[in-house]
Amino acid sequence: MSDTLAKYLPDHAVKPVFELIVEHGVHLKIVNERATRHGDYRKAMNGKHEITVNGSLNKYRFLITLIHEIAHLVAFEKFGRNIKPHGNEWKHTFQQLMVPYIRPEIFPNQLLPLLARHFRNPSASSDTDTTLSLALKQFDKQNDKNYVFEIPYGSVFRIKNGKVFKKIAVRTKRYECLEMSSGRLYLFNPNAEVELIKNSN
Repeated sequence: MSDTLAKYLPDHAVKPVFELIVEHGVHLKIVNERATRHGDYRKAMNGKHEITVNGSLNKYRFLITLIHEIAHLVAFEKFGRNIKPHGNEWKHTFQQLMVPYIRPEIFPNQLLPLLARHFRNPSASSDTDTTLSLALKQFDKQNDKNYVFEIPYGSVFRIKNGKVFKKIAVRTKRYECLEMSSGRLYLFNPNAEVELIKNSN
């Protein structure tokens, strides 16, 4: 397992993460990229703790995602299943689990202040922290994807399933986008990765 983790995590995070996985009896599955989320946690019918993480994430985002999901497990075990998934109990647990990793041996120096700020009050997804999300994105493999929040209004873009949308407005934290074929409105998270169709304005 630690050999596998070494492919996905910063070097100095491998041993402590492996120990965390063993301590909490995590069954970790690394999967091909899913469009909707970086990872998830569920308790299976047989009582196993199953955590799934996208294998396509860069090593820093992979680490944050894995600790995020382990925090769900630990918070549910400690406080019971009735807590809010991303409520105060989970936030406090995530902070405690993540703090030992926020150091220069593990994360690049330019990420450290952004992580320290984010983990004062962690959100349900690091992607909703646009500053941190953009900083993490620079460590991704090069691709032709953009985030919805960074493309201009009026831009036309394509998502993974081939559907085409136009970005038209912002509503609180999400973006209203018009599906071109049906005329229906959809809300997109700021961090949704999309393929910009050139000369769309």
